[in-house]
Amino acid sequence: MTESIVVFDGVCNLCNAAVDFIVRHDPDTRYRFAASQSPVGGALIEAAGLPRDQTDTVVLVENGDYHVRSDAVLRIARGLGRPWSLLWPLIHLPRPVRDLGYRLVAGLRTRVFGRRDTCRVPTPEERDRFL
Repeated sequence: MTESIVVFDGVCNLCNAAVDFIVRHDPDTRYRFAASQSPVGGALIEAAGLPRDQTDTVVLVENGDYHVRSDAVLRIARGLGRPWSLLWPLIHLPRPVRDLGYRLVAGLRTRVFGRRDTCRVPTPEERDRFL
């Protein structure tokens, strides 16, 4: 089984809810996490070809490949198995169309869901899944 790393905005409430969702639906602990504000997360963002301070884009590192925006979201859903993997056929939509939807949500995420003052602190049970 492949271990994958999800880089997320550690102060975004929607992003943290997404991490909670992944943790709950990932019994094989395939996914590990790094906040984009952390040194590890920032380095992975740069390695994906994005500016280090770009916190509005989810990055998935899988088998040494970097996936961003809707590609990352759909690959994560596929990795969680059914029923979430049923979203995978959306990958066949043109990337600009998928990413338009992603960018709309990303642009509204903190206005609608809010943000935290500090990055997420993993629970003791989650600690080994966070880089």
